[in-house]
Amino acid sequence: MSDLGPVHAPQALTAGDLVTLEELRWLTRKSGVRGTGLVLHAWATIAVAMTVYAVWPSPLTFVAAVAVVGSRQLGLLVLMHETSHWLLFPELRPNTWVGNWLCAYPLWTDLRRYRREHHAHHRYTQQPDDPDLALTAPFPQSRAALWRDALRDLSGWTTCLRALAWRPGTELRGPAITNAALLGVLVALGRWDLYFVLWVLPLATWYPLVTRLRAIAEHAVTPDRDDPLRNTRSTAAGFLARVFLAPYWVNYHLEHHLLVFVPCWTLARAHALLLAKGYGSRMELSPGYLDVIRVATGRPTPQTRS
Repeated sequence: MSDLGPVHAPQALTAGDLVTLEELRWLTRKSGVRGTGLVLHAWATIAVAMTVYAVWPSPLTFVAAVAVVGSRQLGLLVLMHETSHWLLFPELRPNTWVGNWLCAYPLWTDLRRYRREHHAHHRYTQQPDDPDLALTAPFPQSRAALWRDALRDLSGWTTCLRALAWRPGTELRGPAITNAALLGVLVALGRWDLYFVLWVLPLATWYPLVTRLRAIAEHAVTPDRDDPLRNTRSTAAGFLARVFLAPYWVNYHLEHHLLVFVPCWTLARAHALLLAKGYGSRMELSPGYLDVIRVATGRPTPQTRS
C-alpha cells in the first residue's frame, strides 16, 4: 500500500526500456524444431531412467530414477509454461495441443486453467492480486519450517492434501486418457509396475519438492515488489542443478518476466545481453540454489541486500 492507494502492477520498466527492437527480434525467434526437441528430450530422459532401473534394479538406481523422473516431470511443467505463452512453437494450435497432451495432462494439470492464472501472475507480480503470492508469502521462514515442508513433499503428504482439495469442474478426461496411455505402454512392455513406481511415486514425492524449491528461487524474499528487476530472481545453475532443479533454463526467471516473449532456449542470451548493458547491479541474482535457501531461511532484511 502506497500513499496514493493500493499498487496493482509494477510500471517501472518494459522490454523497450531494456533492449532495442532489433535485439528483441533476435531474442524472440521461435523454432518448432527446438520445441519438439525439448519435449522429446524430456520424455526420452524419463524413458532412459526407467530403463536403467528396469535393467539394473537396486536401491541406488531406484533413488536416482525417482529423482530424474521427478525432475523431468518438472521439466514437462516448464515446457507447459512455455506453451502457456505460445513460445514452444511458432503456431498457436501446436502450443495448446502439445502443452496439454504431452506436458500438462500427464501431470494431472490443465493448460487452459494454468494459462489464465499464470498470465495474472505476470500482470501482478508480487502484488496483492498475484495468484502465486501464497507460494512465497511465508518467506523468510526458519530452516526447521522448510525442512518440515520438504519432508511433507517427500513423504507424499503434500500430494495427498492437494488430492483432498480437488473440486468438481477440474479437467480429468485428458489426464485420465494420457495416464491410461502411459500405463498401457508399460503394460505392453511387460513392466506395468513402473507406472506406479517410477511415474506416480516421483509425481507424488520428488516433483512437489523441486517445484517448491523452484518457486522459492523465483520470487521468495525479493527486495522490491514494485521493481521488475528486483521482484523476480535469476539463479545460476550448474550441471547438477540443471538436471535436478532447473530444467530447460527455468533458472533465468527474471529475464523471462522482463522479456516475456523470449523462448526458454534464448533466456541465457537475454541474461548475457542485460549484463553487457550494465543492468547486472540492479538485477536480483543469486549464485546458486543453496544461496537461495540460505536467504529464504535466514530472515535477512531485504532492503540491505546488494
